[in-house]
Amino acid sequence: MCPHNNPEYRSKDLDNSEIEKSKIFTNIDLIGYEPNSIVCRTIVKKPAGNISILSFNTDKEVKEKTSPFDTFIQIIDGKAEIIIDGTSNFLEAGQSIIIPAHASNFVKATERFKMVSTTIKSGYE
Repeated sequence: MCPHNNPEYRSKDLDNSEIEKSKIFTNIDLIGYEPNSIVCRTIVKKPAGNISILSFNTDKEVKEKTSPFDTFIQIIDGKAEIIIDGTSNFLEAGQSIIIPAHASNFVKATERFKMVSTTIKSGYE
């Protein structure tokens, strides 16, 4: 979910630091908030899927898109609006939603928030 070619994102992947495997970490502490930005850090990137953590500052949004795969979104800090096929879903920390494959969707920050995005690339090829 971390679009590296989008100048609106500040990617934490560029330093090539990898989360140490078999060590405990806290998702919410992996990235911070930056003014007027969406920050993205890829936790796992494999041919079969990706796990990313994103932080959105107030009034930031991901442009409307579709994906050929289901995407699991979990809010880990703050509150977010996830619009799926024109229907608004308001989530807060601890809540999750699955964006179905091929559904039009976008993510909007009415206040700053952090989320985990997990995409498993199977079953829809």
